[in-house]
Amino acid sequence: MQYQINGIALPNEDGFFGAYGGQFISPELKQAMDEINIAYEEIRHTEAFQNELKDLFAHYVGRPSPLFYAKRLSNQLGGAQIYLKREDLNHTGAHKINHCLGEALLAKYMGKTKVIAETGAGQHGVALATACALVGIPCEIHMGQVDIEKEHPNVVKMKILGAKLIAVTRGTATLKDAVDSAFEEYLKDPKNYIYAIGSVVGPHPFPKMVRDFQAIIGDEIKLQSQDRFGVNPDYVVACVGGGSNAVGSFTAFLNDPEVKLVGVEPAGHGLDTDMHSATLTLGKPSQLHGMACYVLEDEQGEPLPVHSIASGLDYPGVGPQHSLLKDLGRVEYTSATDQECLDAFMTLSRVEGIVPALESAHAVAWAMREAPQLSQDIKIVVTVSGRGDKDSDYVAAKLGL
Repeated sequence: MQYQINGIALPNEDGFFGAYGGQFISPELKQAMDEINIAYEEIRHTEAFQNELKDLFAHYVGRPSPLFYAKRLSNQLGGAQIYLKREDLNHTGAHKINHCLGEALLAKYMGKTKVIAETGAGQHGVALATACALVGIPCEIHMGQVDIEKEHPNVVKMKILGAKLIAVTRGTATLKDAVDSAFEEYLKDPKNYIYAIGSVVGPHPFPKMVRDFQAIIGDEIKLQSQDRFGVNPDYVVACVGGGSNAVGSFTAFLNDPEVKLVGVEPAGHGLDTDMHSATLTLGKPSQLHGMACYVLEDEQGEPLPVHSIASGLDYPGVGPQHSLLKDLGRVEYTSATDQECLDAFMTLSRVEGIVPALESAHAVAWAMREAPQLSQDIKIVVTVSGRGDKDSDYVAAKLGL
């Protein structure tokens, strides 16, 4: 399927979403990316691939994920009614399995001998290790040392699943540095390796490819809303780091102007500090990791060190489709602080019995902040992109529980 908005292809044949995206990479890497794009376009339209992926989504992942009415939370807040798209109930506990299965099947189709990836919070790493175990391809995951210490449960899962874990200690030892390290390993043998990027970022075709696999989230929200309400929701809300769960949630509604789309970035310690990751809110158009996008960078054009309590949002760039949607004004990009995130994490846990990932808690925080100001006939769908098992020990220690 070719997506468009306002007559703009998402993306065009060169991988551009308006002025964003593309391939700002070496000729060697461009050749490898072009080969991936050709293989992807070949395989995605085959009946065998579509049937295998559909079967895995239904019987391995457990799709469709439920659309849950958070009645107690809605009643406690007053105002709008809050519904939760439960990606946390997917196998491996997050939305990441949606594209990891597709990437692993593509790697198998292309005859690759190793799948390489980065991970921040570890959800992409766990999902890719799971998919690689399923199809029988070796998997190598690069992860910042800070995140390894913070996300211990996911580190253990990756090792159990057979992935080789590479600890990255350079720079801030977080997500950007893990991306750099993984790219370097991939460049050693792009003919036999494939770099399975974990979000809608990087050079073409990954922003398109990951988006295509994640679009199932919004497709399901649309069908489930029509079934439950008879109409589309009034708001669809998701957290934004690189932006895969948000693009997946938004794409089905891009040409439905009555649906307000809200992407929630990490404000960290505050937008007036240097401890945040609010790329679309405070960044500017530039280039990062082989793509044109909004970037948080210093006066010399170097990516800034960024911060979020949620490791999966700790990134100084953002997907090119989000960058275009910001410029078009189709999506409202806002933010939530670490404290608002923690409050949402604990509130959803204790009011609805759902422990969200810290990433997802940013989107929940927006709903908690805004729902009381809206009328009771307004319906907000919040994508709970992952579950909080990985964050529970960290949060408990931080709050002294």
